[in-house]
Amino acid sequence: RKIVIISSDLDGFWLHGANHGIGDFTMKPTSERAGVQRFAGLVSAFVPQRRIVRDLHGLPESLARVGSLELKFAVTRKEIRKAQRLRYRVFFEQGSAQADRTTQLRRRDICPFDIVCDHLIVVDHAAKSHYGRIKPKVVGTYRLLRQNPRKSDGGFYSAQEFDIAPLLIRHVEKRFLELGRSCVLPEYRARRTLELLWRGIWMYVSHHNIDVMIGCASFETVDPAKIAAPLSLLHYKAGVPAEWAVRALDDRRVDMALLADGAVSPRRALAVLPTLIKGYLRLGAMIGDGAVIDHQFGTTDVLIVLPVANIDERYIDHFGGGHPPANEIAA
Repeated sequence: RKIVIISSDLDGFWLHGANHGIGDFTMKPTSERAGVQRFAGLVSAFVPQRRIVRDLHGLPESLARVGSLELKFAVTRKEIRKAQRLRYRVFFEQGSAQADRTTQLRRRDICPFDIVCDHLIVVDHAAKSHYGRIKPKVVGTYRLLRQNPRKSDGGFYSAQEFDIAPLLIRHVEKRFLELGRSCVLPEYRARRTLELLWRGIWMYVSHHNIDVMIGCASFETVDPAKIAAPLSLLHYKAGVPAEWAVRALDDRRVDMALLADGAVSPRRALAVLPTLIKGYLRLGAMIGDGAVIDHQFGTTDVLIVLPVANIDERYIDHFGGGHPPANEIAA
């Protein structure tokens, strides 16, 4: 009896014949091998190819893994679409963002800036489908946008709400990174997921020699009066000094000092601060002057300014290796 074994090497697919036993393999004639190669070419035409669309500039695609959770970059269109679907679910379905007809049909949060950003994603490889089968899914994401030195506003998304250009000119020697579109599924908003995302951000910052991180952080309301206490607290206690001065665009600016300094209870104001903003503050972030109402997303935004030099050494030690204290950052 004969058996046929198909294997592959750099030159394509090869067909071998062998006696039914161990060893004694013989090569099929060249014409038959060529036929198999043509057949393999036809088959491969119907197999989806994993096309890489993001250049990571020396960073590995996969960054870390904790249990079933993997931190990696979205490097294919399919992976970026999965990150967009997660954002749609969190921002539009679970949050207060308003989707237009196209967004509703696509069920993805598509932003023109996505094409020039790097996307950190957390994938749960133990997640299951509705049928109980293992089906890995994206459960967390962060969008990273490095400064474009050819644009006065750095090419940043936040420049649509805040006057970034003077800040960049004042610190022309520094490298800026914008953090944005961060979201995690509610059932994954625990220490492990946050650890992975923060570790990934720090690896990115270190690799690209970033000096300053900026980005919009949001309150889930379009009525500043409802968040007068936390807005006022941020203005009085965490406002940027002159060196880092940046303010909301005049035609969109909402005053943050809605209450007098003495009328703000720090404990009560901190209690209603969004988790993400509290995390940034613990790292050493400052808040720009003025807030902006984003009616599409149903939020009131403030600008985070976080010089890397402000980050406490203990966090840097944790981010660079070991376990970052994400439970403290997100508390």
